[in-house]
Amino acid sequence: MEASTKPAPKEKSASQEIDAIIKESGDWRGRKLSQLRALIKKADPAVVEEVKWKKPSKPSGVPVWSHDGIICIADTLKNAVRLTFPKGAQVKDPKKLFNTRLDSKTVRAIDFHEDEAVDEAALKALILDAVRLNTLKRPER
Repeated sequence: MEASTKPAPKEKSASQEIDAIIKESGDWRGRKLSQLRALIKKADPAVVEEVKWKKPSKPSGVPVWSHDGIICIADTLKNAVRLTFPKGAQVKDPKKLFNTRLDSKTVRAIDFHEDEAVDEAALKALILDAVRLNTLKRPER
């Protein structure tokens, strides 16, 4: 009896999985998520795309962008696309982009709605500050 020579099914890359998540929404939220993704990648060309937290309520998972730690997480909600910054409370936000999760001691988020313009320069500054926080050298003990 011969061993099967069929190749194992090819795993999708994180980039392909995020493409599928964008396509899945099939409306303005997909376009907005695509726009935000492009801005994140433009702001930090060294960013790593990942898909995490696959579960029955979200089988496709959640798009995550990292650089020495998570920078931000995207979520498509019913009436918004949310970018959540796990260290958002420490990120400088002079343009006041953060508009939700403001009561959290650590996390901040931005809900982007259908017809809202994205302040690209301000978002890029937030992303770069989040990267700066992740790449700071920690004091040795």
